[in-house]
Amino acid sequence: MSAIKEKMVQDLKIAMKNGDNFRRDTIRMLNSSLKQVEVDKRIVLSDTDVIGILKSAYKQRLDAADAYKKADRKDLFDKENKEMQIILEYLPKQLSDEELEKEVIKTIKAVGGISSKDMGKVMGALKHLNEVANGHRISAMVKKHLNQ
Repeated sequence: MSAIKEKMVQDLKIAMKNGDNFRRDTIRMLNSSLKQVEVDKRIVLSDTDVIGILKSAYKQRLDAADAYKKADRKDLFDKENKEMQIILEYLPKQLSDEELEKEVIKTIKAVGGISSKDMGKVMGALKHLNEVANGHRISAMVKKHLNQ
């Protein structure tokens, strides 16, 4: 079993003991997503697989939160944000904007990126950051520095 899944199982037990129903339900929902992939693909998930699924779940919550914010549904917006905070506990520590910017600048210089035409080349060289930074953040930072 992956280390992340093991931590989720332990956290689920703690949430149940403490009567934290929201946390319990969120962890159960995440476990259900993981189990569904395992059953569908007939595999045992590695930590890398689990991170990918959790990032997808996080992105879904982020999109929903944006929609709820636009619709002025603060109650649902808050719920999505609380779920995102729980998901973040199981993902690797995300890079700060400053750390991401340093990596992007270094990579642009390394691959010789000059204009927005080099976007694909730079993004390909930054694939190793996918676990520690959201693709939208990476893309926005690359665009910012290639268009200067």
